[in-house]
Amino acid sequence: MMDASIKEGKYAADICSIREAHARISSFIHKTPVITSESLNAMCNRSLYFKCECFQKGGAFKFRGACNAIYSLDDAQAAKGVVTHSSGNHAAALSLAAKSRGIPAYVVIPKNAPKCKVDNVIRYDGQVIWSEATMKSREDTASKVSRETGAVLIHPYNDKRIISGQGTISVELLEQAPQIDTIIVPISGGGLISGVALAAKSMNPRIRVLAAEPRGANDAAQSKAAGRIITLPETNTIADGLRASLGEFTWPVVRDLVDDVIVVDDTDIVEAMRLCYEILKVAVEPSGAIGLAAVRSESFMSNPAWKDCNHIGIILSGGNVDLGVLWDSYRK
Repeated sequence: MMDASIKEGKYAADICSIREAHARISSFIHKTPVITSESLNAMCNRSLYFKCECFQKGGAFKFRGACNAIYSLDDAQAAKGVVTHSSGNHAAALSLAAKSRGIPAYVVIPKNAPKCKVDNVIRYDGQVIWSEATMKSREDTASKVSRETGAVLIHPYNDKRIISGQGTISVELLEQAPQIDTIIVPISGGGLISGVALAAKSMNPRIRVLAAEPRGANDAAQSKAAGRIITLPETNTIADGLRASLGEFTWPVVRDLVDDVIVVDDTDIVEAMRLCYEILKVAVEPSGAIGLAAVRSESFMSNPAWKDCNHIGIILSGGNVDLGVLWDSYRK
């Protein structure tokens, strides 16, 4: 196991900023439940503890970071609103958090974003500005809006306030299930896993933190192997929330504190979604189901390094499923 010592100031966030975030947002967020299933435990031959962020406000963990960012602003900053670019859950979360403070949210959304997630932004009074599907178009459009409005840019993951907010998941999870020895976390831009790893390894230095990543967007696995950030020219996965690349603030945490990256196929993700529906009775989007897919994967089950991972926390990160697409697929 890697050295889990965490020096204050070494990373963008730390246990102090995470505990401050928890105090700041606790009256606004849901303390999401942890559920278990004897059937899934038997299937995986381990005890699994599912942290249901799909029940978070806005339907995903993103509300934690967004809320922390919004309520970290002073009154002068807040008056001009916030701007972000996001394909889905962060966009909705920031809109909802901004609405709760009564300030405008300008949300740059790529044209290929799932309709259900765009609908959430509109539902929470976010002002939608469309961009092309490329990251450059998203970033350029958000910068333009920020210049024109004076709105504060809130990056979806490469932001101390966001990382600290997401880390509050570990604070809750390890209080709800202190026996956990391993946490499996979806990875994309790294905001979630950075916060989770920083908090969890500060609270329990022996805990393992594993990332779960789709094969069609496996930049984190490649980055860990190369020892530097690898960006992919394109991604191809059903997990629309896991297509981003690591950032300058999230990569050092992933590099140093994430013990391994488990890569799974989309077919395994869909199967994990089915198990969440049928056994847990919980609606989970592909990105949220990937942790269960990882713990069921051959690469995890047969790896001797993880044979003593007996009490595993799995973060069901979101439940915003585009059911229109699902129903259409049944009709074909």
